[in-house]
Amino acid sequence: MLPDDLFKRILRSSVYDVVTETPLDPAPALSRAIGNEVLLKREDLHPGVFSFKIRGAYNRMVRLTADERACGVIAASAGNHAQGVALAAERLGVDAKIVMPVTTPEIKVAAVRARGAQVVLHGDSYDAAHDEARRIAAAEGRVFIHPYDDADVIAGQGTIAMEILRQRRGPLDAIFVPVGGGGLIAGIATYVKALSPEIRVIGVEPDDAASLYAALRDGERTVLDRVGLFADGVAVRQVGALPFAIARTHVDEVVLVSTDEICAGIKDVFEATRTVAEPAGALALAGLKRWVRDRGATGLSLVAIESGANVNFDRLRYVVERAEIGEQREALFAVGIPEKKGSFLSFVKHLHNRSITEFNYRYADDAVAQVFVGIGTRDGSTRADVKQHLTSAGFAVTDLTGNEVAGLHVRFMVGGRAQAGVKDERVLRFEFPERPDALRDFLAKLGGRWNITLFHYRNHGAAYGRVLVGMSVPDDEIAELGRFVAALGYDAVLETENPAYRIFLS
Repeated sequence: MLPDDLFKRILRSSVYDVVTETPLDPAPALSRAIGNEVLLKREDLHPGVFSFKIRGAYNRMVRLTADERACGVIAASAGNHAQGVALAAERLGVDAKIVMPVTTPEIKVAAVRARGAQVVLHGDSYDAAHDEARRIAAAEGRVFIHPYDDADVIAGQGTIAMEILRQRRGPLDAIFVPVGGGGLIAGIATYVKALSPEIRVIGVEPDDAASLYAALRDGERTVLDRVGLFADGVAVRQVGALPFAIARTHVDEVVLVSTDEICAGIKDVFEATRTVAEPAGALALAGLKRWVRDRGATGLSLVAIESGANVNFDRLRYVVERAEIGEQREALFAVGIPEKKGSFLSFVKHLHNRSITEFNYRYADDAVAQVFVGIGTRDGSTRADVKQHLTSAGFAVTDLTGNEVAGLHVRFMVGGRAQAGVKDERVLRFEFPERPDALRDFLAKLGGRWNITLFHYRNHGAAYGRVLVGMSVPDDEIAELGRFVAALGYDAVLETENPAYRIFLS
């Protein structure tokens, strides 16, 4: 199919039967921070579905013949296309069945069922769900509504570009588009290049689900061995045939971003709009920031498609944890320090005024203490700066910032049970007011009277810092420990008999 035909389909799309034009909102704080005008196309604002997918799904289904409507429809989706199909089916009086991966967030599954569609959970990925949907379509005679490899679906998504060019009165340099199967970027690129070919159309994919990037690199549609599932809305192993044909001539480039950068994008969306984007919804903004940073671009007008807001609430804990790394505001290191009294304080002093976001330690042997530490880099310093400074001070440093195992697991499991004998360990839980240098002040007051055998501190942005400390204190010095703790002036609880400590750490 020629792009000119698709352009005409965009102009004839029937999406406004069910949607209203979404705003193109400025993000002034982010614009100032990165030195470019940033605009967000708010596709998260569609009532009931909170995603652009309603455009393509409805535009395809409104064109069903009477016989096709009588047969019913089926679709495969990680969530948002499913909601679009379910809503369109509800409006048009068509029976709908949706096959969704078992990994689909519950909020999306519940939303589809609420529209009256039948849900079949199958497989761990979109591709597995797609194969099952095709099988059911053949067995039951249903019409398969493809989420991206269909001209009318692509045309419906292309109406977003029609709105952007109408809404943007001034110059526009680039539009950043999240890419899964490619239907959204195919529609946007077709319309934009027909009317304003000087505007760059840039796709954005997770670095662990880069199907369009791989296809453009290889010159053919590549099937990825696996895809990451964090950004479930774009977790597709192979870009669509029609979207790829369009992208080869109409898409200027594709940017890849990490999970941490996506989490940072979710935070940016929240700060700009006070709404919470799903990972795929913040993907374009993450790519915009990466593109600006890599090229040193300034003074440009850039649009990011905020494509959806269907995120499970319980995922936000992970997002918050990883956003600081994605913003390059936190670095994670393993640091070897001498296992002797006062070494913690010496190490913290070498950090000067840099904020410590996390500090984990467990006694292992008499020579070297291995510390897992998070260090804030909001002062303009880089991970390399921090590592170089600590290395110059004589510490053995390993950068763990991009290490998935460290970020997801090890940071919460550091140490475990001591491998060498720890005699007379006493464990206390402290709370102290959180402020700059609070941890350094705490360690200075703790002093070198007893050897520290366990330490865990995590800054949660709360008003109080919380620390778990183990110290080697002989029985005949217990009373002295009590007087020492009282003199510190911090709230403290003796936790040596706590069953959690006894089971997992002692």
